[in-house]
Amino acid sequence: MKVFQFSFLLITALILGSCAKPIAQFMVIDGDNVAPVKVKFENKSTDAEEYTWVFGDGDTSVAEAPFHTFKSSGKYEVQLIARKGKKSSVYAQTIEVKEPEKCLVELETTFGTMTILLYDATPKHRDNFLKLVEDGFYNGLLFHRVMNGFMVQGGDPKSKNAAPNMALGTGGPGYTVDAEFLDSLVHVKGALAAARQPDGVNPAKASSGSQFYIVQGRPVTDAQLNQIETRYGSKYTAEQRAKYLEVGGTPFLDKQYTVFGQVIEGLDVIDKIAASQTSSANRPLDDIKMKIRVVK
Repeated sequence: MKVFQFSFLLITALILGSCAKPIAQFMVIDGDNVAPVKVKFENKSTDAEEYTWVFGDGDTSVAEAPFHTFKSSGKYEVQLIARKGKKSSVYAQTIEVKEPEKCLVELETTFGTMTILLYDATPKHRDNFLKLVEDGFYNGLLFHRVMNGFMVQGGDPKSKNAAPNMALGTGGPGYTVDAEFLDSLVHVKGALAAARQPDGVNPAKASSGSQFYIVQGRPVTDAQLNQIETRYGSKYTAEQRAKYLEVGGTPFLDKQYTVFGQVIEGLDVIDKIAASQTSSANRPLDDIKMKIRVVK
């Protein structure tokens, strides 16, 4: 009799368990929700076998406990649909992503995405760059000049849909931007700087209206920095020296070209672009297109 009762209870429990409705539930791991932000979701659902996440920005996931990057500020209703067989339940929560206080842009390439901080200390270059980005000027343009151990350059409007053997690097929006040299802004790895014409035809060192380069650079020594200080009669701060020694750069370009931003995420993307095979004119054999947007 006891064996029969036990078996009956076990079978009953299995039947009830198989009929239990899944309960969707999740938590957001607290963090600094300032765009762009990577959010970790902790799945607290019960009696579920499958999951669908709807993040409210057009993206979805079927991972059990995903990470998701919200690229722009705003309020997003995140839904988790938990399923077991034909049964399901939905749980929703609103995620608020704040607008960044600093001026950021995202530069997307086939090798990954870089997040770049634009400096308020160089307002002419910042505002010009932002206007071009907002206008979609850079979308579809190429990194047309790539030199491993030095820098990657783009922003020539002639590079859009350019034929494979077409010479590039002379295009622009039809104007230049006044130089904004500052002792505080230097060419460490990841520095965003404006390209320009040589001194012989450009004694004021005015910047191209659209072409820019991002520094990859090489390892830097104290001796090299000392030589540059002697050459230009300037002094690097302890912080600048430490940064050069840590990540490298191209200090010989300091005070010769305007630095107006810095890559704060995605330094590895620079290395991947710089490793591309190039022609004798330093143009990548396979086109490397860019897309840039303002982070809001």
